[in-house]
Amino acid sequence: MSRQDFYKKCRHDYPTFTYQGYSYDIDDAGISMTFDFSIDGLSEFHPTWYIPRINKIEEVDSSLLDEMVFSLGMVELISYWKIACPPTVIIKDRKLTAEQISWWKKLYWGGLGEFYYTNGIQESIDSFMMIDCQSDTPSNPPKVTTTNLISGSTPKVLIPVGGGKDSVVSIELLRQNADVNCYVINSRGATDATVEVGGLKDHTIYAKRTLDKNMLELNAKGFLNGHTPFSALVAFSTIIAGYLNGLSFVALSNESSANESTVADSYVNHQYSKSYEFEEDFRYYERTFIGSGVYYFSFLRPLAELQIAMLFSKFKKYHGIFKSCNVGSKQDIWCGHCPKCLFVYIILSPFLTLEELDNIFGKRLFEDETLMEDFDKLCGILPEKPFECVGSRDEVNASIVEAISQYEAKAIKLPILLAHYKESKPTNTSSFAAITGQYSTAHGLNEFFENIIKEALK
Repeated sequence: MSRQDFYKKCRHDYPTFTYQGYSYDIDDAGISMTFDFSIDGLSEFHPTWYIPRINKIEEVDSSLLDEMVFSLGMVELISYWKIACPPTVIIKDRKLTAEQISWWKKLYWGGLGEFYYTNGIQESIDSFMMIDCQSDTPSNPPKVTTTNLISGSTPKVLIPVGGGKDSVVSIELLRQNADVNCYVINSRGATDATVEVGGLKDHTIYAKRTLDKNMLELNAKGFLNGHTPFSALVAFSTIIAGYLNGLSFVALSNESSANESTVADSYVNHQYSKSYEFEEDFRYYERTFIGSGVYYFSFLRPLAELQIAMLFSKFKKYHGIFKSCNVGSKQDIWCGHCPKCLFVYIILSPFLTLEELDNIFGKRLFEDETLMEDFDKLCGILPEKPFECVGSRDEVNASIVEAISQYEAKAIKLPILLAHYKESKPTNTSSFAAITGQYSTAHGLNEFFENIIKEALK
């Protein structure tokens, strides 16, 4: 049975998904949350979250907190809904407005673009889901609508850390100008090492997200599975963490490159919930329907991946501990065989010596012929980028061209992937100098944070 036919069968057999409710307990140590979902007639799910409190605030607004917890559940549910994709989602605890329903459907649709594409499922935004609210309780009116930085004050900033190079750059650029705190979900080797090397272990909120085992068992049985908008979970959980810890700013490390579609000339974007479009949408929803007073933005949004790599190359103390490889994440290694490893190798190549790259990756990826297809996808010889968090085709091309020129200037024989690139002559629309000198004005930075970025680029 094709995935399209299986998708139709699941929707027929399991027509409703219910967000039954949620519960939470809060004390001085933190907040524990449980969400109650069901694919009616198939299974119940009870995923949990825990977010610590490392800074105590004097008073917690219970109605505001309730709205934030409910909203986190609205994102969490998509991981369970996708198992059978029921056409109707029942919300028992809230009477959402038509605008809110439209907002959530846009997030789900954009965040599931890769899921539909990789499963070969044909669907439309109008028919993939209907949200049915069975409560008369509306969302609470927003409590705070703006976050102002008082002149001369030191902003209290929460930086989500995933273990890669981007959050390192945010930490190092902000630490001299702000009260920096880190946020880690389900810590692993690279995240722990990053905050330890940065001297921020005692200023880190270690959140814990637990998946329901019933979902994992159904995935193992062959039910529908695929990518969901994880960064939207980061967004809604960080405003809870920020609010409960008295931190006014959440500074993501997403870059302008995240806006590019993964499949050329389509809406399908692996990084949809890292895009500026989602960031703007989230800020609108938070200010209109929640009002936590926590301002969510991406500090690195004016920059391309290539510029972030340029800045990261200067922070040598992190080079031996950062990891961005999803395949090797559980072992805390660079696998050396996936498109993410290859992308990071490409983007760092113009700024690091071969020996420095060897010390990071343990092998020379430009010499690995088995990476040829991934290489062609990254630079645009093939139209579909890998479904990973990777940069734009233009900056990959610019990095490769610069790497080739450096090899040739040093009279080093071109490794197989670079020789292949030179023979293929793909279209390269942006020069290395143009990308490293660019600055995107589509961002959410105020003048204080923008000045830090501009100073770093000098």
